[in-house]
Amino acid sequence: MWLFSIAGLVFLMVLVGGATRLTGSGLSITEWNPIMGAIPPLTDQAWLDAFEKYKAIPQYKLVNEGMALGDFKFIFWWEWSHRQLGRAMGLVFALGFVGFLVTGRMRGSLALKVLGIGLLGGLQGGIGWLMVKSGLDDGMTAVAPIRLMFHLTMASLIYTLIVMVATSLGRSRGEVAPSAITRGATIALILALLQIALGALVAGSKAGLTWNTWPLIDGQFIPRSDLLFSVTPTIENFVDNTALVQFDHRMTAYLLLAAAVWHSFRVTHAMPGTSAQKRAMVNAGLVGGQAVIGILTLLYAVPLWLGLVHQAFAFVVLGMVAVHRAALARG
Repeated sequence: MWLFSIAGLVFLMVLVGGATRLTGSGLSITEWNPIMGAIPPLTDQAWLDAFEKYKAIPQYKLVNEGMALGDFKFIFWWEWSHRQLGRAMGLVFALGFVGFLVTGRMRGSLALKVLGIGLLGGLQGGIGWLMVKSGLDDGMTAVAPIRLMFHLTMASLIYTLIVMVATSLGRSRGEVAPSAITRGATIALILALLQIALGALVAGSKAGLTWNTWPLIDGQFIPRSDLLFSVTPTIENFVDNTALVQFDHRMTAYLLLAAAVWHSFRVTHAMPGTSAQKRAMVNAGLVGGQAVIGILTLLYAVPLWLGLVHQAFAFVVLGMVAVHRAALARG
């Protein structure tokens, strides 16, 4: 229950982080102060001081010049809430971890696994600041897409590991999965993680605001090579070229859907009537639902509510795929 509650906090933090990004709020706090930063401005003068710091960065000068103090407070509270959730999660983790160690409820390899996840969580705070810092550089009005991808991918990895460790503590049903079935679940999990990473590049490069047609991009299912690789050097196309970034995200979505459906078919054949079969079928349905949400998000050019639904459902899919893989290993 403790581990799943932390997974829930990660889920909530990702959702608030998505809202922070979609509302352009991520650069509203220009300093990283892990302790005193928990206290927001409490006086009119403190708010003015925070606003003056924001006015000094390129995003204000190039995008939001003339913004009213009330509008600044709106974006400030999104970013502050995101950071505050991180602090709350660290506190919940620390209290629970120490408590379980002291009472002897957690020891050995389990304690090491959970400690490792906690260390990744601490590292994630630093990664988040490096991401924000990239958006404060001269000429930048948003964070660097590659750093956004790294930040979200780390959150995805932490979430996956927590869910898998928590699931592994459940009671075994005695269901023995063939190695091919376990391999299929592993492939689906890897593809889900990859798809979220590619989604972060789509978000960071604002590729979702372009090529708002489906299933074609610029009138073709596979766009012309001069469109996909129009940026030099070539490697930068995978991060900054909206056509290639969106194409990669689409193709991986198709691959993930095919893998989930095929895995469901294999499990139904090899393990009929088991909980594994039910999980595999549910996961195939969830991936299909997420594909539909992704298409709608693209066609409607990423309205705030639909962008948040798409990101939230991605973590629902990831969590269920992780549960399925861990449950197969548990039996």
